[in-house]
Amino acid sequence: MLSQFTPEGNNKSLADLDYAFPRDVYPVGRLDADSEGLLILTNDTRVNSLLLDPTRKHLRTYLVQVEGNFSTEAAMKLESGVTISVAGKKYITKPCKVRRLTHIPDLPDRNPPVRYRKTVSDSWIEISLAEGKNRQVRKMTAACGFPTLRLVRIKIEELSLESMQPCEVKQIPASDFFKKTKIHA
Repeated sequence: MLSQFTPEGNNKSLADLDYAFPRDVYPVGRLDADSEGLLILTNDTRVNSLLLDPTRKHLRTYLVQVEGNFSTEAAMKLESGVTISVAGKKYITKPCKVRRLTHIPDLPDRNPPVRYRKTVSDSWIEISLAEGKNRQVRKMTAACGFPTLRLVRIKIEELSLESMQPCEVKQIPASDFFKKTKIHA
């Protein structure tokens, strides 16, 4: 599903959800069409400007399925910063936190499913970072030799997916948003 209300091609959009959104609600912090997870939609201009202001760092946490047997060396590279391309220019990512998961996360099935290859192993990691360049996590794991197969945003600050299911909408008051984040006006 696209993280926008306007449909494009054969992709579903937020307008396809079974929820009556107010006309002035917009997504903040988009997910690309290949990614899943937590998306904030708001009509509160304070929330919108705080989340889109690059000087106000806020932590985003992702579960990432990568191709290959993810190594300690790769985790250390990611944590200290790797060089990726942003708008055609070299960019060194800011430090982040990475940990390899010892179990497969309990996530709903992906539609369409991740391509399964019997001869290639995969691993799951959790990565938390406070910047959000276009397709950044995918570029970071690829820069370490571990292409991303599946990417799920599970948290923005302390707001989390918890037990939410795909296409589920949960309305929270702006006051709760400010309580669960370190982002303040």
